[in-house]
Amino acid sequence: MGDKREYLQENELFHDLPARDMAELERVTTLTSVPRGRVFYRPEDPGERLFLLRQGRVQLYRISPEGKKLVLATLGPGALFGEMALMGQQMHNAFAEAMEDCSIIVLSRADLERLILNAPIIGRRILALTHKRLSDAEARLEDIAFKGIPARLASLLLRLAAEQDGRTITGLTHQDLAEMIGTYRETATQVLNDLKNDGLIEIGRKRITILDVERLRQVAEA
Repeated sequence: MGDKREYLQENELFHDLPARDMAELERVTTLTSVPRGRVFYRPEDPGERLFLLRQGRVQLYRISPEGKKLVLATLGPGALFGEMALMGQQMHNAFAEAMEDCSIIVLSRADLERLILNAPIIGRRILALTHKRLSDAEARLEDIAFKGIPARLASLLLRLAAEQDGRTITGLTHQDLAEMIGTYRETATQVLNDLKNDGLIEIGRKRITILDVERLRQVAEA
């Protein structure tokens, strides 16, 4: 229980809740482990739960009518997902899947609504996060619609590196990267090799290091 309390207190959504609300939040949430490959929700599922990712990674994605997978976001520790629960609606055409073994905290929609009534700032923070996620997804879809594969991949690498140490991307396969830019693994591998041969990146096992940020940015903007 102490472990869950500490996580909730440090999470940016809840870090400054009054002690009484924090105690209630701890009481109504559940900390659980989820194995790699588990699907948290599908398009037809009602939005009845909110998830907080404590450990691991989760992928949000859509499936096209042709069966092609398009990744909308890859979430790490501290992330929130399932926020459509706020609206009591379906998850539209999104899936959420554990990319590796995860530790999550689950909150029901009813309990979340009660919490927001007592602490409206939580609702505002969730709405701001949702807006940012929708904006990021729109930007990614625009890249797919208007940019070539090298520019898409370069842009993705820069964005992913910025989320880590600025130069390194870890934990993703070539298949993962391909799905994030809407192409095939073989195509993504070829472009990665081209970037490597040009001296822009270094490739290891589930690890890519950006060697020349400025030149990679030029590829992204081409």
